Amino acid sequence: MKTDIILCGVGGQGILSIATIIGEAAMKENLYIKQAEVHGMSQRGGDVQSNLRISSTPINSDLIGLGQCDVIISMEPMEALRYLPYLHKDGWIITSSTPFVNIPNYPDMSDIMAEYDKLDNVIMLDIEKLAKDNGVPRSANVILLGAAQRALGIDYEKLEAAIARVFGRKGEAIVAANIKALAIGKEAQR
Repeated sequence: MKTDIILCGVGGQGILSIATIIGEAAMKENLYIKQAEVHGMSQRGGDVQSNLRISSTPINSDLIGLGQCDVIISMEPMEALRYLPYLHKDGWIITSSTPFVNIPNYPDMSDIMAEYDKLDNVIMLDIEKLAKDNGVPRSANVILLGAAQRALGIDYEKLEAAIARVFGRKGEAIVAANIKALAIGKEAQR
């Protein structure tokens, strides 16, 4: 088993929380994991990106090469397109459909959608709306993780258990909200 994942978005959207949950679940499956993060601009609304490599055999590098990424999980539709050169020809993009317009020359959404129309393996969800409509407005990132579960190759139950461990110190209500969000994402990607 080997899965190379690029997680991306804008600072404050919960990318690093998704990476922590995936990493925790992978470690409980006794898998090897390497991670590299770029989050220096996260407090200013800048881009946040993490390479996450999971394997049943030892991993030498924490960076993903061009054409090697199996899954791009993006909290923002334009951010995923930045990493297309890294995506394997059969790779998946799981992304939010809601733009986070934080730059003056943000592309028109019709141009972004035209790029997505050229791709085969895309799951695009309005995670912000799903989160609000289901009473978990602060868990949109975990909805996206739920939608990505099958592409990641990690058992759903392992992700649930990882959420309980990662958010356990924040209380039962936070754990329950995030487990609910994971289920919403899993159901929405069908």
